[in-house]
Amino acid sequence: MLEAYRKHVEERAAEDLPPLALDAQQVADLIEVIKNPGSEKPQEILDLLIHRVPPGVDQAAYVKAAFLTSVAQGETACDLISREYATELLGTMLGGYNVQPLIACLDDEVTAPTAVKALSHTLLIYDAFHDVTEKAKSNDFAKQVVQSWADAEWFTSKPEMPKAITVTVYKVPGETNTDDLSPATEAWSRPDIPLHAKSMLATKMENPLTTIEDLKKKGHPIAYVGDVVGTGSSRKSAINSVLWYMGEAIPFVPNKHEGGVVLGGKIAPIFFNTAEDSGALPIECDVEKMQTGDVVTIKPYDGVMLAEDGSEICQFDLRPSTMPDEVRANGRIPLIIGRGLTARAREHLGLGDTDAFLKPINPKDTGKG
Repeated sequence: MLEAYRKHVEERAAEDLPPLALDAQQVADLIEVIKNPGSEKPQEILDLLIHRVPPGVDQAAYVKAAFLTSVAQGETACDLISREYATELLGTMLGGYNVQPLIACLDDEVTAPTAVKALSHTLLIYDAFHDVTEKAKSNDFAKQVVQSWADAEWFTSKPEMPKAITVTVYKVPGETNTDDLSPATEAWSRPDIPLHAKSMLATKMENPLTTIEDLKKKGHPIAYVGDVVGTGSSRKSAINSVLWYMGEAIPFVPNKHEGGVVLGGKIAPIFFNTAEDSGALPIECDVEKMQTGDVVTIKPYDGVMLAEDGSEICQFDLRPSTMPDEVRANGRIPLIIGRGLTARAREHLGLGDTDAFLKPINPKDTGKG
């Protein structure tokens, strides 16, 4: 398996692509190597299990979770992974197949402290919330989890949105539609985000990817800037392509990025929403004075953008009012799910509303339809 995978890594690297995530059979084969590593480098094979398996409810995640659960519960001995470390790794899998095993780990004093931390930062709990609250009646570790959810530690432990964000501009003049960013002619490659992203702007701009890589040498994140951005269909693959080059890697999630900055004179509402969902910072503002290669400092709380010499480029209104929380939570969807989890925990504990989150502000009624 490792020999074939290393060949795959070389083939993808030749195309300037990262390797594909492991499938279920590859994970099963990898686990056998981890159990009996022989002459293999321990960190190399562990990194594959930790960083190259999709989280959630992917079939490969099922195989990974089953193995880690067996180690965490002491059913499988593994020299490379302790029971505590197996529990910690279960906590990186976001939700799905890891949740019930982590809840079970609360009953074991060896794994319980690690399981508390893991569950406290897991948002995709859903009906398992009742399992934790029921266990909390007689288990102090489960009580700690519920209290952590109520205190929104999953959110407050993350850094706040910066007061100033310095970016290098990559500007696409005129209107960019989602087919420019994610061509329908390349739809077959959309599941493979890095490969599909190679087609971004291929028919609209000259050598766009080379230009972006050159701009990165300035040492700042790249901001996607356009007069009109993201019109057309609601395809999520469009923002995926933008963020592959202008976002940040998501820990423990192979071949997908989050974050990033999108500036547009007008940003299509659907594209704006998919950017929010991906943890990006989309801002509608006057981009007329911005050109590719410019270094711009965004002051999101002050609603102003400054040129490299400190002069004002434009002012803007940051919207929605919850945007700082969305960026801090790594996306609008994690924020919505997390706020819901915190609200459930606080209601269960008989607590009032938390002040950890910004309150949405409804737009003023203009009297118009």
